[in-house]
Amino acid sequence: MTSRLPTPQPDPAAAPGADNPFDTVPALDGELCFDQAALDAVSTDFGGLVHQQAAAVLRPGSAEDVATMVRYCRERGLKVAGRGQGHSTNGQAQVPSGLVIELSALDAIEIHDDTAIVGSGVLWSTLVRATLPLGLTPPAFTDFLELSVGGTLSAGGLGGQIGRFGTQVDNVLELQVVTGEGEITTCSPTERPDLFRASLGGLGQCGIITRATLSLVRAPRTVRHYVLTYPTVDAITAQQARLIEEGRFDYLVGQALPTEAGWTYMIEAAAYDGTAADDARLTGDLEYATVEVQDVPYFDFLNRLAPAVDALRSMGEWQRPHPWYDSFLPASTVNTVVTETLSGLKAGAIGATAVILLYPVLTAKCSTPLPVMPDEDLVYLFSLLKVSSPGADSAEEMVAANRIQYDATRDAGGCWYPIGSVPLTKDDWAGHFGSFWAEFETARHRYDPDGILTPGQRIF
Repeated sequence: MTSRLPTPQPDPAAAPGADNPFDTVPALDGELCFDQAALDAVSTDFGGLVHQQAAAVLRPGSAEDVATMVRYCRERGLKVAGRGQGHSTNGQAQVPSGLVIELSALDAIEIHDDTAIVGSGVLWSTLVRATLPLGLTPPAFTDFLELSVGGTLSAGGLGGQIGRFGTQVDNVLELQVVTGEGEITTCSPTERPDLFRASLGGLGQCGIITRATLSLVRAPRTVRHYVLTYPTVDAITAQQARLIEEGRFDYLVGQALPTEAGWTYMIEAAAYDGTAADDARLTGDLEYATVEVQDVPYFDFLNRLAPAVDALRSMGEWQRPHPWYDSFLPASTVNTVVTETLSGLKAGAIGATAVILLYPVLTAKCSTPLPVMPDEDLVYLFSLLKVSSPGADSAEEMVAANRIQYDATRDAGGCWYPIGSVPLTKDDWAGHFGSFWAEFETARHRYDPDGILTPGQRIF
């Protein structure tokens, strides 16, 4: 059903029921959908754990549509959430009996010198394809490119370039945000800075990001890609600490990999526009168990997960529940927590195709208050990207284990990176945000006074 008139005449085949609160809506540039296919598409997410059906789905033709429908919902006491690619894992973008806004429709891209002005629905893969012909690139990416700009900016946006450029939210110059009052607002470090700070990594609690102005840097043509392996947690974290503090590589991440003999650890490092002549300088003095080196085009390097994702889809693993757990651990406790966690993992606790991430973050490179990180110069992302595979623990068991892991993380001075599946209370959330909680809560009351935005985060 499409609404384009002040008092639309509903299509009987797709009209809302008699009790539907969207029986009369204002004129829109896009469309308001009530058909079952549209509702089903937003009733779940990548996590596959939570299933809640909205009353309507907005496919906006403009930011004005978003503002119009937020005002409409506010007047009627209805909840609203923006949805990018639905890559959340615990129902964060679902709204039972409310309105889900499919932001993928906001997909405009404008490139001006060293900045890009993009709609929040633009995929990072689409953006980099647009900038590369101009010799430019966003400086920071998540490892999976098929995520939306608005979605990752609402969480933080982490990737291997964090040692040089920080998180994705650190590279945002300006935002257009629709607040919970239905106001289209521009914010930046100098204009409404409280809203800017609360929107970047703010999980949609103060406004819905509809457009972002992002910095661009010169794009490399090729990448010299190194894969090094290590036998212990202590060995990999010590090496990662050295490499990120020296700034030796342009890209640096790591993983823990299960083997028949136990765990092994892998560093992926990259030198942009590097050649074989750089090998001695970059790796000649490093200790490692094995090393592999290859040269790949820049885009292929950024998009190197695509074949693996296609394989997971063909196996059916991509479609299974994903009760993820993501955290930041201080360098002072990372070895203890990771060693204890991995030694205690029983068969089936994470699933057949799970990925365990472990890589360093320099907090000095992360200038925004969100996402929250431990109060040390060097911290580590530690993620258990679980899959409820056949024969593995149930999704519910994995979520319960996530809560235990969360408590262990907090006891070790760590923080949760809140994109995963952990049941938290309001007190937990206040503790999570720590010193930023008072400012965050103030911004929430100022910009969403009726508390209608993104209830699936369960913060307030």
